[in-house]
Amino acid sequence: MTNEQVEPLDVEPNAPAIAVSAGDAGADDALAGREGDIRQFVIFICGSEVFAVDMAPVQEIIRVPDVVRVPLAPATLEGLANLRGKVLPIISLRRLFGFPEREDDDATRALVIDLGQPLGFVVDRVSSVVGVEPGRIEDVGSLTTTVKTELLAGLLKEVGGFPMVMVLDFERLISNEFAAIAHLARSSAAGTLDALGSEDEHDDEAGSDELQLVSFEVAEQEYAIPIENVQEIVQFPEQVVRVPRSEAHVLGVMTLRNRLLPLVSLRCLFDLDARAADERSRILVIRLGDMAVGLVVDSVNEVLRVPKSAVDAMPKLLARHGDLSDIAEICRLEDGHRLVSIISTDNLFRHSTIREALTNVDQLREDDRLDDDTDASDEDNDDEEQVVVFRLDKEEFGVPIESVQEIVRVPDELTHVPKAPEFVEGVINLRGSVLPVIDQRRRLGMATVARNDRQRIMVFLLDGVRTGFIVDSVAEVLKIPKASIERSPRLSLEQARLIARVANLEQHKRMIQLIDPSRLIADEQREELAALTED
Repeated sequence: MTNEQVEPLDVEPNAPAIAVSAGDAGADDALAGREGDIRQFVIFICGSEVFAVDMAPVQEIIRVPDVVRVPLAPATLEGLANLRGKVLPIISLRRLFGFPEREDDDATRALVIDLGQPLGFVVDRVSSVVGVEPGRIEDVGSLTTTVKTELLAGLLKEVGGFPMVMVLDFERLISNEFAAIAHLARSSAAGTLDALGSEDEHDDEAGSDELQLVSFEVAEQEYAIPIENVQEIVQFPEQVVRVPRSEAHVLGVMTLRNRLLPLVSLRCLFDLDARAADERSRILVIRLGDMAVGLVVDSVNEVLRVPKSAVDAMPKLLARHGDLSDIAEICRLEDGHRLVSIISTDNLFRHSTIREALTNVDQLREDDRLDDDTDASDEDNDDEEQVVVFRLDKEEFGVPIESVQEIVRVPDELTHVPKAPEFVEGVINLRGSVLPVIDQRRRLGMATVARNDRQRIMVFLLDGVRTGFIVDSVAEVLKIPKASIERSPRLSLEQARLIARVANLEQHKRMIQLIDPSRLIADEQREELAALTED
């Protein structure tokens, strides 16, 4: 055919991603209307149809990456992917067109198209790049096809080895199917969705009558540490560097954001049987002044808010001997049936094993000439955000730590209140107050699951009303560099309001969707919640 230029694409199974740009393609919009100038198109297959897209907005062609699913997003969204440190929405063209689902294979590719916001569109196969004169692009006319003709910009005939190729108008497709993207892209310049701000509504009245504690288990016994001394909670690392000539209590050191952190086993410290770390093991990063140590525990239970009247000093006859008087107080919960030992961090840091661990780390820093000045330990806290990470199914979500009132176990049964709002799962008695409980999965449009012992209730203060949300599990407390946080792609109005940002931890191959707790309940629903707690 006349003036047809074909540039085959490498679509073999081991083909690398193909990077293209408007400059490379020579597809300046001004050239599109001039006879004799060549427009370039990417030809691809989806279902039983053959399509083309103008090369100008196509940034690259990649293999379909692993994705993180996004709640409250359109059904056509497969999820969010990490593309060289940037968050990329991945959209199924098959779903958009109502074609039957199929598994990805070696030929499946994603076209990365930027029309104000980069989006990846999954197609069955990419065929070629062709150059065509503008005069050879025909009108859709009375074409009968499984694709809505209003989504087509024209037809190419006898190009790339195909008798007819439909040119998709991706700008119109996005406008029709993802109205929220188009709307929010226009409004983003006005800053309608700012980054999550700190919520000042969190428990100003908590005051001096309560203690807030992080509770955890060691050898099936429950302990707690005041939350103000817990810098963060992290998972047990894959690699721990052993320290020569150290006591058995000192497991070694780990690297936490480019700093060395000594790890001490509380099992060994309490003269209990040693146990290998597993998926439930956690490390509590405890700070006192300019010193920090990681305490290895079997599991983290919850965040407790305990009246001081329920806390007693450790009986002298039960107190440990001088060098190990770490447990200073005991709190009585559930009418005295649940006792939690409160560990004194002041006493802990005076313990010889902890001091030795800190000394060993200082020596390692000096030997390795690490530029790890102690004064930099809290370097620019303004450059980090501390979040509580929880899981729903396989996905991770985060909320600002200051927004979380407490974290409690899910009781065996929730009390169902007649005429309660349908979004309320039930209520529980939390220290004499009625706490409405909502299933976070239902709130985010996800399938519900049977109750299990790993689930927790995260308690937030929403317009003065404490409200609990059931999550699959609480993973950790994490400090996230602000440089790793970006706006979440705007895929629907509700999703964009609730999950406005995403933390892209590329080095750890994690993507954490950050929820704005103030958006968890709609304004009109808060009055119903308030009335429920007053009944």
